[in-house]
Amino acid sequence: MPAVESGYLKSALVGSLAARRARMESGDDVVVGVNRFTETEPSPLTAAGAEAIEQVDPAVEEHAIASVQAWRADRDEAAVTAAIERLRAMARTTENLMEATLACVRAGVTTGEWAGALRAEFGEYRAPTGLAGASGGAAEVAAIASRVRETAAELGSARLRILVGKPGLDGHSNGAEQIAMRARDAGFEVVYQGIRLTPAQIVAAAIEEDVDIVGLSVLSGSHLAAVPAVLDGLRVAGSKVPVVVGGIIPDGDAEALRSAGVSRVFTPKDFALSEIVAELVTVVRESNGLTA
Repeated sequence: MPAVESGYLKSALVGSLAARRARMESGDDVVVGVNRFTETEPSPLTAAGAEAIEQVDPAVEEHAIASVQAWRADRDEAAVTAAIERLRAMARTTENLMEATLACVRAGVTTGEWAGALRAEFGEYRAPTGLAGASGGAAEVAAIASRVRETAAELGSARLRILVGKPGLDGHSNGAEQIAMRARDAGFEVVYQGIRLTPAQIVAAAIEEDVDIVGLSVLSGSHLAAVPAVLDGLRVAGSKVPVVVGGIIPDGDAEALRSAGVSRVFTPKDFALSEIVAELVTVVRESNGLTA
């Protein structure tokens, strides 16, 4: 699909969901268990704590890493280097890359090294985010926008800046995109680079863009690994920017994240976008010593 058509489709999908979220917030659309007839029993998604989310045995990861390391130790590094250089050289031409790729296979080049060599030449495709149009909730947004402007002025900034990031392999972007749109409509300058980012990429963007707050969306169950990696990266970089997290996060895990330094944890029950964005402003104010 051409990039223009893909971008239009994505924008239409995000806009459609924004309209539905606005109807949910106003009560025009009733969603049982969300904005009407909410249950009093604990959610089965979070009641059992981390045990409700499939966890990968750390030994499996350690075994995979050891296996790759052993593979690399036994191969001819000179042949590997030559194969990768040949691949990169061919990538700069219009020649078919199959022969160079097969040479990499024979030399023992890993899939990650092969892909990394091609990224070095071609860059990396980032799909359209589709953040266009209005997110709804105009009356609520106007009140928040006033507070956003006041906070920016108190901090001596033209605008508050938020980085919305999705670390890991989680491709469920709906929630992150709706937050990004509502924050943008409330006056935030939004930095959103789409899905499947590494913690290092998120940290680098937060530092480069000099944001006032980082919002992480994790729906893959990897929040106890991905979020601390971002927090550690920010600390190493000398940044004290506050971090908030949204996702399917059990109470016990939420407490662990807060203990690690996360300012707020939002779950699927926090469906009111304007309330979330208002809370983001509060976090920015608290982190800068301003009255909430």
